[in-house]
Amino acid sequence: MEPELETARVFFALWPDRKVRVALSAWQPCLHELCGGRAMRAVTLHTTLVFLGEVATHRLEALQLAAREVEAGSFGLCMDTARYWGHNHIVYAAPSSLPPELSGLVAGLEDSLRRHHFRFDRRAYKPHVTLARNAKWTDAPLPAMPPVHWPVGDFALVQSVPDGGRADYRVLARFPLRASGG
Repeated sequence: MEPELETARVFFALWPDRKVRVALSAWQPCLHELCGGRAMRAVTLHTTLVFLGEVATHRLEALQLAAREVEAGSFGLCMDTARYWGHNHIVYAAPSSLPPELSGLVAGLEDSLRRHHFRFDRRAYKPHVTLARNAKWTDAPLPAMPPVHWPVGDFALVQSVPDGGRADYRVLARFPLRASGG
């Protein structure tokens, strides 16, 4: 019988600073009043870039190497729309337009992960920040929210750790993006 490999549940994400987290969490009371559900804790708000799931801990160094190989520039992201996904009952913040730098970052990260033989979720990229889970809403548009301007200068490798029935997140490493115009 082979010994069981130690693994970590990981993903790459845009991890906002405190100012952006506070601005995004300010949307939650209004949306909770309309849709109910369980508001996400402000410290957990993020935008997933690529979800890998369980990765052997001895491969985390190689995963960081793959991320360092990504060539991408910094950019601004404007979260300006609240939306609802009925299939998984979440309310989320989303940008009304996708910066090309963000698409390039995701594509570059996926290419590097493939070269390093990592498996990851392959699906059309739809940037969002989950604000509430177990929400209920219709197909009707949610009310307009004040735009949240997010200057993105890096991305992170994050580990999801179970904590009393909910997920807690640990930023394992950050990877700077090159300055705009550089």
